[in-house]
Amino acid sequence: MDRVWAPWRMEYVTNSTGSDGKCFLCVDKEDDEKALVIGRNHNAFIIMNRFPYTNGHVMVVPVRHVGSVEELTDEETLDMMRLVKAMTSVMREEFNVGGLNIGMNIGRAAGAGLEDHCHIHIVPRWFGDTNFMTIVGETRVISEHISTTYEKLKRRFIAKFL
Repeated sequence: MDRVWAPWRMEYVTNSTGSDGKCFLCVDKEDDEKALVIGRNHNAFIIMNRFPYTNGHVMVVPVRHVGSVEELTDEETLDMMRLVKAMTSVMREEFNVGGLNIGMNIGRAAGAGLEDHCHIHIVPRWFGDTNFMTIVGETRVISEHISTTYEKLKRRFIAKFL
Protein backbone atom coordinates (compact mmCIF):
# COMPACT_ATOMS: atom_id res chain seq x y z
CA MET A 1 0.00 0.00 0.00
CA ASP A 2 1.24 3.50 -0.80
CA ARG A 3 1.52 6.02 2.00
CA VAL A 4 0.17 9.52 1.94
CA TRP A 5 1.93 11.77 4.44
CA ALA A 6 -0.46 14.11 6.22
CA PRO A 7 1.24 15.22 9.45
CA TRP A 8 -1.32 17.98 10.07
CA ARG A 9 -3.86 15.24 10.94
CA MET A 10 -1.95 14.15 14.05
CA GLU A 11 -3.65 16.68 16.33
CA TYR A 12 -7.05 15.50 15.06
CA VAL A 13 -6.16 11.83 15.44
CA THR A 14 -4.69 12.11 18.94
CA ASN A 15 -7.36 14.25 20.59
CA SER A 16 -10.59 16.14 20.05
CA THR A 17 -9.35 19.56 21.01
CA GLY A 18 -7.87 22.31 18.92
CA SER A 19 -4.55 23.99 19.57
CA ASP A 20 -6.27 26.18 22.17
CA GLY A 21 -7.44 23.12 24.15
CA LYS A 22 -11.08 23.75 23.20
CA CYS A 23 -13.37 21.23 21.47
CA PHE A 24 -13.02 21.89 17.74
CA LEU A 25 -16.81 21.76 17.34
CA CYS A 26 -17.45 24.42 19.99
CA VAL A 27 -17.43 27.37 17.60
CA ASP A 28 -18.37 30.90 18.62
CA LYS A 29 -20.35 32.86 16.02
CA GLU A 30 -17.55 35.39 15.55
CA ASP A 31 -15.28 32.51 14.44
CA ASP A 32 -17.71 31.08 11.87
CA GLU A 33 -15.74 31.99 8.76
CA LYS A 34 -12.43 30.74 10.15
CA ALA A 35 -14.08 27.51 11.32
CA LEU A 36 -15.89 27.08 7.95
CA VAL A 37 -19.40 27.30 9.40
CA ILE A 38 -21.90 27.41 6.55
CA GLY A 39 -24.97 28.46 8.51
CA ARG A 40 -26.73 28.43 11.86
CA ASN A 41 -30.09 28.37 13.49
CA HIS A 42 -30.83 28.81 17.20
CA ASN A 43 -29.52 25.47 18.51
CA ALA A 44 -27.29 24.05 15.76
CA PHE A 45 -24.92 24.85 12.91
CA ILE A 46 -23.42 23.33 9.76
CA ILE A 47 -19.64 23.07 9.50
CA MET A 48 -17.32 21.74 6.81
CA ASN A 49 -15.49 18.54 7.74
CA ARG A 50 -11.80 19.45 7.47
CA PHE A 51 -10.98 15.77 6.87
CA PRO A 52 -13.70 14.91 4.34
CA TYR A 53 -14.65 11.51 3.03
CA THR A 54 -15.81 13.15 -0.21
CA ASN A 55 -15.90 16.70 -1.53
CA GLY A 56 -18.56 18.67 0.36
CA HIS A 57 -18.64 16.47 3.49
CA VAL A 58 -20.26 18.56 6.25
CA MET A 59 -21.42 18.04 9.81
CA VAL A 60 -24.50 19.34 11.62
CA VAL A 61 -23.60 20.11 15.21
CA PRO A 62 -25.55 21.22 18.29
CA VAL A 63 -24.31 24.53 19.66
CA ARG A 64 -24.30 23.08 23.16
CA HIS A 65 -21.39 20.75 23.91
CA VAL A 66 -23.26 17.48 24.38
CA GLY A 67 -21.89 13.97 23.91
CA SER A 68 -24.94 11.80 23.30
CA VAL A 69 -28.17 11.87 21.38
CA GLU A 70 -30.09 11.11 24.55
CA GLU A 71 -28.86 14.36 26.12
CA LEU A 72 -30.16 16.55 23.27
CA THR A 73 -33.29 18.57 23.99
CA ASP A 74 -36.21 18.23 21.61
CA GLU A 75 -35.46 21.75 20.34
CA GLU A 76 -31.82 20.87 19.62
CA THR A 77 -32.85 17.69 17.83
CA LEU A 78 -35.39 19.55 15.71
CA ASP A 79 -32.95 22.35 14.84
CA MET A 80 -30.30 19.80 13.83
CA MET A 81 -32.76 17.97 11.57
CA ARG A 82 -33.92 21.26 10.04
CA LEU A 83 -30.31 21.92 9.02
CA VAL A 84 -29.89 18.35 7.70
CA LYS A 85 -32.97 18.90 5.55
CA ALA A 86 -31.68 22.29 4.34
CA MET A 87 -28.22 20.94 3.44
CA THR A 88 -29.77 18.01 1.59
CA SER A 89 -31.54 20.51 -0.64
CA VAL A 90 -28.41 22.69 -1.00
CA MET A 91 -26.26 19.72 -2.04
CA ARG A 92 -28.79 18.44 -4.56
CA GLU A 93 -28.90 21.88 -6.19
CA GLU A 94 -25.23 22.90 -5.93
CA PHE A 95 -23.53 19.56 -6.60
CA ASN A 96 -26.20 17.55 -8.46
CA VAL A 97 -25.48 14.63 -6.13
CA GLY A 98 -26.56 11.09 -6.95
CA GLY A 99 -27.22 10.42 -3.26
CA LEU A 100 -26.26 11.31 0.28
CA ASN A 101 -25.00 9.38 3.29
CA ILE A 102 -26.45 10.93 6.46
CA GLY A 103 -25.58 9.54 9.87
CA MET A 104 -23.95 9.64 13.27
CA ASN A 105 -21.10 7.64 14.76
CA ILE A 106 -21.99 7.14 18.42
CA GLY A 107 -19.06 5.87 20.50
CA ARG A 108 -15.50 4.96 19.60
CA ALA A 109 -16.52 1.41 18.58
CA ALA A 110 -18.85 2.92 15.97
CA GLY A 111 -16.07 5.04 14.49
CA ALA A 112 -16.61 8.28 16.37
CA GLY A 113 -13.46 10.37 16.17
CA LEU A 114 -15.00 12.79 18.64
CA GLU A 115 -17.20 11.23 21.30
CA ASP A 116 -17.82 14.30 23.47
CA HIS A 117 -19.72 16.49 20.97
CA CYS A 118 -22.32 14.61 18.95
CA HIS A 119 -22.83 15.56 15.31
CA ILE A 120 -24.51 14.35 12.12
CA HIS A 121 -22.40 13.71 9.01
CA ILE A 122 -23.76 14.56 5.56
CA VAL A 123 -21.63 13.01 2.83
CA PRO A 124 -22.52 13.76 -0.80
CA ARG A 125 -22.20 10.81 -3.18
CA TRP A 126 -22.04 10.48 -6.96
CA PHE A 127 -22.12 7.49 -9.25
CA GLY A 128 -18.52 6.51 -9.86
CA ASP A 129 -17.09 8.26 -6.80
CA THR A 130 -15.65 4.93 -5.72
CA ASN A 131 -13.28 4.56 -8.64
CA PHE A 132 -9.93 2.93 -9.31
CA MET A 133 -8.09 5.39 -7.03
CA THR A 134 -10.11 4.20 -4.05
CA ILE A 135 -10.20 0.54 -5.00
CA VAL A 136 -6.73 0.01 -6.46
CA GLY A 137 -4.77 2.91 -5.01
CA GLU A 138 -6.50 2.89 -1.62
CA THR A 139 -6.55 6.68 -1.93
CA ARG A 140 -9.43 9.17 -1.84
CA VAL A 141 -9.31 12.09 -4.25
CA ILE A 142 -10.99 15.32 -3.14
CA SER A 143 -11.53 17.20 -6.38
CA GLU A 144 -11.98 20.75 -5.10
CA HIS A 145 -10.23 22.91 -2.49
CA ILE A 146 -12.22 23.03 0.76
CA SER A 147 -12.42 26.85 0.71
CA THR A 148 -13.99 26.80 -2.78
CA THR A 149 -16.52 24.19 -1.69
CA TYR A 150 -17.25 26.20 1.47
CA GLU A 151 -17.96 29.36 -0.51
CA LYS A 152 -20.31 27.53 -2.89
CA LEU A 153 -22.27 25.82 -0.12
CA LYS A 154 -22.46 28.93 2.06
CA ARG A 155 -23.62 31.12 -0.85
CA ARG A 156 -26.34 28.61 -1.80
CA PHE A 157 -27.43 28.13 1.83
CA ILE A 158 -27.71 31.89 2.43
CA ALA A 159 -29.59 32.46 -0.84
CA LYS A 160 -32.04 29.69 -0.11
CA PHE A 161 -32.61 29.87 3.64
CA LEU A 162 -31.69 33.33 4.96
